[in-house]
Amino acid sequence: MKQKRKLRIGLVGRGFMARAHTNAYKRIGDFFPELAYRPVLKAVCARNAEKVSAFAQQWQYETFETDWRKMVSRDDIDAIDICAPNDMHAKIAIAAAQAGKMVLCEKPLARTVAESLPMVEAVEQAGVANTVWYNYRRVPAVTLAKQIIDSGKLGRIFHYRANFLQDWTINPELPQGGEGLWRLDIDTAGSGVTGDLLAHCIDTAIWLNGSIKDVSAVTETFIKERMHQDSGTVEKVRIDDACIFHCHFANGSLGLFEATRYARGQKALKTFEINGEHASIRWDLHDQNRLDYFDHSDESIVRGWRSIHVSDSDQPYIDHWWIPGVCIGYEHTFVHHAADFLKSLETGEPCSPTFREALETQQVCEAVLDSARERQWKTVADA
Repeated sequence: MKQKRKLRIGLVGRGFMARAHTNAYKRIGDFFPELAYRPVLKAVCARNAEKVSAFAQQWQYETFETDWRKMVSRDDIDAIDICAPNDMHAKIAIAAAQAGKMVLCEKPLARTVAESLPMVEAVEQAGVANTVWYNYRRVPAVTLAKQIIDSGKLGRIFHYRANFLQDWTINPELPQGGEGLWRLDIDTAGSGVTGDLLAHCIDTAIWLNGSIKDVSAVTETFIKERMHQDSGTVEKVRIDDACIFHCHFANGSLGLFEATRYARGQKALKTFEINGEHASIRWDLHDQNRLDYFDHSDESIVRGWRSIHVSDSDQPYIDHWWIPGVCIGYEHTFVHHAADFLKSLETGEPCSPTFREALETQQVCEAVLDSARERQWKTVADA
């Protein structure tokens, strides 16, 4: 058997995404044995020594650090994977690229376009492999949707609509900031549901339907003040709790997007529907192994929405998993992304979305927030 090349991973963070990424690295060798590279869990970094030590032991990292700068400077690490809060993305990514490390970054790319641009420039100037973890592209049903669209079966696209609904911040007693609730702190997160939830929807939309030209948005912050865990004082809440926007795509279609953390009863309702001249498709994260498809060319007596169970070996990614009819889950999307990244190192092709591609999503997010603040249509800036 040919000797595998090692990709020595240095991961920053120990939260939800750190677990998801680490699980992906640990599963690749089992289910993608054909890859020439093998991830090695070299080091994990977080500020709390006791907690990061426990994480390293549980997930079998060889070492741990409490200073990301020290980890970036290590010669025994090839790639830095950033699972830290949004305000840390730019400084870590730029330093890693300048040190010649490959960079994998959780979404969104950064808090703002101004922060994102130097990240793009850094990885491109250094010539290092890079990608942003917009994992929903790697849901087999979503990848199948991409294949169907690219085949031309839908014809001209008229409508794209998407939403991402949650309910976890409705409680007015919930504080902002701190280790578990940094997504409610504008200084750490950069925005609320726009950068957290809509960024996923926007990335998927651009991938499936092309660039967004302009947007008109409305945002709302329902609970105006919360106690801040770092300061211990009640402070103004400056993130968006909910956002709705409509847009024009470059291909002439219309888009409608909604995200909120105030949809009681919804934990992670993420959907999209695309209506074309000849056919339509729709997908729901709650039933992620299915893709609904309507084809107007069917005979009228049997014409209707069909439900495609995406679990067969000729459908995207499925040949690496189980027998037909057996489902896979959320965690597999990260395995797919990590596998695609390793494959890109063999082929020399970029692993989408790259930092440059993720910058486009950041530009749409910024246009959305600007539109809501100024109450007018905003053109999305060119990359």
